[in-house]
Order: sequence, then C-alpha cells, then structure tokens
Amino acid sequence: MLVKFKDILSLAEAKSFAIPAFNSYNMETTIGIMQAAEESGSPVIIQAYSRLFEYGTAFYLAPTILKAAEESKVPVCFHLDHGTGEMPVMRALRYGCTGIMFDRSSLPFEENVTQTKRIVDLCDACGVGVEGELGHIGTTKEEVTEYVYTEVTDAVNFVSRTGVVALAIAVGTAHGRYKKAPEVNVSRIAEIHKAIPTSVVLHGGSGIPDEQVRDAIAAGIRKVNFGTDVCYSFLDKVFATSREVFAVDVFMRDAIGAVKDFALEKIRLLGSDGKAE
Repeated sequence: MLVKFKDILSLAEAKSFAIPAFNSYNMETTIGIMQAAEESGSPVIIQAYSRLFEYGTAFYLAPTILKAAEESKVPVCFHLDHGTGEMPVMRALRYGCTGIMFDRSSLPFEENVTQTKRIVDLCDACGVGVEGELGHIGTTKEEVTEYVYTEVTDAVNFVSRTGVVALAIAVGTAHGRYKKAPEVNVSRIAEIHKAIPTSVVLHGGSGIPDEQVRDAIAAGIRKVNFGTDVCYSFLDKVFATSREVFAVDVFMRDAIGAVKDFALEKIRLLGSDGKAE
C-alpha cells in the first residue's frame, strides 16, 4: 500500500527499528526492492535522486514505483531524495511522491532554515511531509580532515522553525563507497533523538559496519539510506552476466535477484522484517 512519509516513520518510532530507504534507478531495481520487501514483510521507502526528476527520468520511473506500491501488501513510501530546488520538488509532488527530502545543508544555517521552511509550507498544502538535512553530509570523494557533527541545539532550532518531520544529521557518514569504514557518532544520535520530536535519519548507509548500524538504530535512527550499494549490487551482476544472453528481460533476471538479496540483507539488519502493518 502507498503510504505517507510521516506514517511510515511512525511505524519505526513505535517499535524502535529503522525503515530501509533504497534508491531506485530503473524498473529492475524497483522490482528487486519490492520483492525483498514483500518476501520479508517489511515497510520500505523507495526513493529517487533529485537528478531523475530534473532530467525527466522520473516521468517514466514514477508510475512503476507507484503501481508497485499501490498493489503491495506492505507499506511503501515514494520519496524524493536530496531535492535540490523547487522544480524537482514540484515534479515529485506531481508524479505522486508521498515524501520529500529537501537538502540545503551546504548553505549557512539561516538560509537552510528559510529555504526548507518554504518547501515544508508548499508540501503541507499537498499533505506531504518533508525531510531536511542539517550538518552537511558530504561524499566519500571529499577530503575531510576534521568531521563537523550536527549540534543538538541547532537541530532543535531547525526542527522547530521549519516543521520537518524527519532530519538527516551529520554524524560521521558520507555518500558513496567508503575507502575505510566510518566511525558513527552514536552518542550524538542519541542526544539529538532525545531532543527533537521528529525522526532522525542516517544518510550514507552503504558500507557502514553492521554493528555501527545496529548501535545507531538503538540510539534513535529511524530511516537509513542505501544508494551506492544498490548500484553495485545491480551492476556487478550485470557485468558478470554472459553477453550471449541478448533478450533483455532474461539478461536482467540475475541483476534483479542481486538487488533483492542486497535489500533483504539490509532489511534484516535494520530490524524491519515482519514489521509491516
């Protein structure tokens, strides 16, 4: 069933687990994610990067995700990931997204607040909850000499002034494939979770050691993003498939299975299996 962002997060808050949020890029990754969610009885967020809405790809992808969500027996939220401006947000709303992530974390605090609040007000008119980001979560390609964590007082201020229903925070993770395992600041997660009334989100989930993921969830994380490793699970199998298989639907079967296996692994790690209501 297609559900709202705030409602799927409420499931996680009520039972102290985390919703897996998998980025989808095409029909095949969507199929693999949905098969894993339904087989395990897990609520799931299927999200698409802002660029897919900017470049027009989401026009074709969105109907596939929506139909899969509507027909599914498990709760599914269709989410915009890292919205970069009003245009992709508007397109996401038009294409049926039931959750919006808006990212202005690279801007000074006051500008982040102002722009995020504008998007929250816009989405409120459609009954759609917004995830914001505070404390820039960069990429693994960036040279980081000293990691700056999201401050608790800033998180309280940001949430109260913007009205976001979820907040992505900087606690030691990054987007992309890690050269070495990160060290997640679990104590900061716990402090922020205790201080704000909204769900706390962990970005850069690909490659974080399992024990750190479990500790982060115990500290209050209620949504974990997986993007890079969805790509690798799919592409590794594509590259390993024989070129003698030329029927595209047959060629893609093993790649779909690889995405499903990856999603099942993370669903179990996050404790969302069997939590569908």
